[in-house]
Amino acid sequence: MDYIHCKLEVFVPKEYVGKIVAALGEIGVGKIGNYDHCFSTSEVTGYWRPLAGAEPFLGELGTLSSAPEVKLETRLEATLVDLAVETIERVHPYEEPVINVFPLLY
Repeated sequence: MDYIHCKLEVFVPKEYVGKIVAALGEIGVGKIGNYDHCFSTSEVTGYWRPLAGAEPFLGELGTLSSAPEVKLETRLEATLVDLAVETIERVHPYEEPVINVFPLLY
């Protein structure tokens, strides 16, 4: 089955949500019918421990850290997935952002 749309979710510090929404919206992510920039957010708490060689945005090497984050979700055309990931990686402050993409049946 060929998938036409995918769901994209990414975990972001609150102060970067607007930047990522704007960058993704500019490339056509979040377009649904006659609307664009269609995104949803949920407040979450992220946990991580930077290992040797990491350059963390927050936290210290070897120490378990946590901070409030926002889960940003949207729908996008499957043809935009690679460009969306590249855009997030360019704008996102984390060294290794969590980006999940799920194919949608409808």
